[in-house]
Amino acid sequence: MNKRAMGFVALGAAATLLLSACGGGDGGDGDGGSGAGGVFDQASTEVVNASDATGGTLRYAISANMESTDPGNTYYGYVWNFSRYYARTLLTFSPVPGQASSELLPDLAEDMPEVSDDGTEWTIKLKQGLKYEDGSEIVAEDIKYAIARSNFGPQALPNGPKYFQQLLDADDYEGPYGGGDPLAGFDAIETPDDYTLVFKLKAPFADFPYILSQTQTAPVPAEADTGEQYQGQVVSSGPYKFEGSYTPGDGLVLVRNDQWDPESDPTREALPDRVTVEEGVEQNEIDQRLVNGELDVDLAGTGLGPAMKGDLLADEEARANIDNPVTGAHFYVAINTKVEPLDDVACRQAIQYAASREGIQRAYGGEFGGEIATQVLPPSIPGANPELDPYEAASGTGNVEMAQEKLEECGEEDGFTVNIGVRSDRPAEVAAVESIQESLAAANITAEIKSFPSDTFTNTQAGSPDFVADNELGLNYYGWMSDWPSGYGYMSSILDGDSIKEAGNSNISELDDPEINQLFDDVTQVEDPEEQAAIYSQIDELTMESATILPGVFQKSVLYRPENLTNVYFNPSYHMYDYMALGTTNNE
Repeated sequence: MNKRAMGFVALGAAATLLLSACGGGDGGDGDGGSGAGGVFDQASTEVVNASDATGGTLRYAISANMESTDPGNTYYGYVWNFSRYYARTLLTFSPVPGQASSELLPDLAEDMPEVSDDGTEWTIKLKQGLKYEDGSEIVAEDIKYAIARSNFGPQALPNGPKYFQQLLDADDYEGPYGGGDPLAGFDAIETPDDYTLVFKLKAPFADFPYILSQTQTAPVPAEADTGEQYQGQVVSSGPYKFEGSYTPGDGLVLVRNDQWDPESDPTREALPDRVTVEEGVEQNEIDQRLVNGELDVDLAGTGLGPAMKGDLLADEEARANIDNPVTGAHFYVAINTKVEPLDDVACRQAIQYAASREGIQRAYGGEFGGEIATQVLPPSIPGANPELDPYEAASGTGNVEMAQEKLEECGEEDGFTVNIGVRSDRPAEVAAVESIQESLAAANITAEIKSFPSDTFTNTQAGSPDFVADNELGLNYYGWMSDWPSGYGYMSSILDGDSIKEAGNSNISELDDPEINQLFDDVTQVEDPEEQAAIYSQIDELTMESATILPGVFQKSVLYRPENLTNVYFNPSYHMYDYMALGTTNNE
């Protein structure tokens, strides 16, 4: 079979680039790179406080519980970033600042995948001799099993994406939890030997290497799997392992995994000796402890809360420890198409016209918090059209007169009441929703706020169509970052009708438009980037016509880096600091 190699980049070159960015690896004192603290926004484009010194405890905290520590059962970007401490994937992103981070590199894989001439068969080889924390060898069937448990059958893990389910030619496979051989009938992934995987797709999909970088390709031994309870004791394939077991709410401690081979893994620095996570810490406390040097990183990666953000941005000395990167995230309101009266497009349009975007932007800290969005696609994604603004969002203030016209059109001239869901432990999101509530009231639309914890929001509440219907959650405040840097990687999970799920649903609007669905199917066959971008622009325009996404802000994070944090840089592929690069001078 004729095959062509896809996008090979030498690991040595990437390692050299990172070493150069870090000042040449000149020892543990960081003299070759930027000094501690740096200058405002320095880590957005380069490594700050470079050091190759090992040791110490790297301390994280988060205001909720972690969504899940199971790499196969998560869709939060911070978990995809953090889980690399203990879970290796087939491919990974380049560990460097800036746009070069979007380059894919082998991780568990020996090389980049090869694809057949017809684009439907992808073959990838594993490195040999890779081990789990117990010394047993990592083999191809463990990756096949990991994909099976997270994507297939009625008991498939709910939280993560279902790209493998959508793409693999495995419609008849009923999943691994039915009893008997868990992989019987799962012929869409072949493992001809312990080090080879052959993926068979229903149709060509040019972005498939990006799917192979996702956390669902982290290997799981079938005998260790306990379903959704597996998060309590994930079997490590990375440089760290769980110390004891994990119980949600009790925090997590990671210690070094002596079975990890650094020679096989040039993309992970693995500098600290221990990594700790505290859960359920109120955001203002996290911010204060970062500034006091009692914490190193806010795990959620979304930046300082409103109170501390304002104080530190006004403090010229403190600004030297702040970064203000464009994250690639869009925070918006998902307007549901099933909850009355929002099943009428004119009622959805009334909300679009009434909402004040200036208020949403203020909730994020004004210009430092993000730009007012007028369409779905962030500016960095090919196909984004900044001129697309059908509801006059760029004015910022809302248009009550047009909102009232639309209310009359949908038969709700006296206004209506609607529930809006929000993550209660995200202060900026709460402030944004309160602003939306105020601006909608001016058009006689009463928004009643319903608050939920972030660790269950995308699975149990907003991400459950049944819950949304039962609780009449017509509006949900949400944030989205690309799964990979393309229009499909950004939009398909939130706009394609085929992506609607019973739990862990990200298409919270429940948009199921035949024309949009067909465009998503069509674009997977297109290889020309300009043609792809034109299709993504068309999808964006049709979505705005449907009024199912109320654009809010294209976020800029305000991230604080304590003096003791080393090797700090923003990685656009993870939309936050690159957690695997970080070290600390904290010697706890």
